[in-house]
Amino acid sequence: MIKNIGYLLLGVLFLSACTKAPVKNNENEIFPFLQVSENGRFIQKDNGDPFFWLGDTGWLLFTKLNKEDAEAYFDNRSAKGFNVLQVSAIHMLDAKNVYGDSALINKNLAKPLLIDDKYDYWDHVDYLVNLAAEKGLYMALIPVWGNNVKNGGVSYNEAEAYASFLAERYGDKPNVLWLNGGDTFGSDSTATWNVIGRTLKENAPKQLVTFHPRGRCASSDWFHNVDWLDFNMIQSGHRNYEQDDTERGYGQDNWRFVADDYAMEPVKPIIDGEPSYEDIPIGLHDPAFGYWDHNDVRRYAYWSVFAGAFGFTYGHNAIMQFYKRTDGTPAFAAKDYWDIALNSPGSYQMHYLKDLMLSRSFFDRVPAQELLAENGEKYDYKVATKGGNYAMVYTYRGG
Repeated sequence: MIKNIGYLLLGVLFLSACTKAPVKNNENEIFPFLQVSENGRFIQKDNGDPFFWLGDTGWLLFTKLNKEDAEAYFDNRSAKGFNVLQVSAIHMLDAKNVYGDSALINKNLAKPLLIDDKYDYWDHVDYLVNLAAEKGLYMALIPVWGNNVKNGGVSYNEAEAYASFLAERYGDKPNVLWLNGGDTFGSDSTATWNVIGRTLKENAPKQLVTFHPRGRCASSDWFHNVDWLDFNMIQSGHRNYEQDDTERGYGQDNWRFVADDYAMEPVKPIIDGEPSYEDIPIGLHDPAFGYWDHNDVRRYAYWSVFAGAFGFTYGHNAIMQFYKRTDGTPAFAAKDYWDIALNSPGSYQMHYLKDLMLSRSFFDRVPAQELLAENGEKYDYKVATKGGNYAMVYTYRGG
């Protein structure tokens, strides 16, 4: 029994396949830049209003979608309450967009292909960045996907020149922020990742910068103390408990990554920028192990946010690669085309978490495991959070 503790709200959250009523974004018409909150735990708008990052993973947007399809994607995500899209500016050095335009001259990152009097690759990026702003969406851009650097296709000087180009072209865009790296280890090509991050931050100081790491890793593993890293990102990844062979061995417990970073000094905001995608094989490659579904996605979301994350990024297997009917065999055994996958159950459910977090006092929220007299492990784990006059507990299995 709970007695006389003010306006304590104990919310034990049981979320199922919910109704499919889309929710409109309420972002400001004039985009504010995003910044780290005063207490270092959250992201806020530059006018001081709270910002709950509800991301969607659309890595290949710039190469796979034309104007019309991109607008349909933006409209769908905005209507469902998403406010950040994670996109790769250049996924491969030989990247071409849907119109056949190359991003680079001779696959040289220091030489973006800019063509006068023609709608080129970078004009398409410009158009989609601006269109996203009109739809109430931030664009979290990976400058260049990690394996291009790891495989030796990008030199230090080329990376620095390219980062300068990006900062000059997009540094005044309030709806742009940067995910340095791209599914890679920061211990590989560390100097190159540092020069990209440093160049972006020095030349576009109003835009936030983080590092998108390899699966079951965190940006804090390498870059927590560098000046250019504004917030930490983890990729809890796509493996289950039995498949995780890393030293940490956290498996599906993405809350453990958040708890680790939450305890670090200096304090920086944390987010799980790539948990298991909806409808991707468990373990990523073999459908024989089954697929992650909307229940799993929801579990990752609440576990990480209640553990102290400032938001959450959702992903769908077909959408992250924009799998089309003309593509042939999909990557990672995708089951649907991207336009069908837009309305997968998990995508409808994500806004409930965002709405819940914004319905209470925002900047005073902290993890609150001390509220629990006992707890379980793995799927039976319960996670608690509280603010000045409320507390909430999430349980995946009930009990």
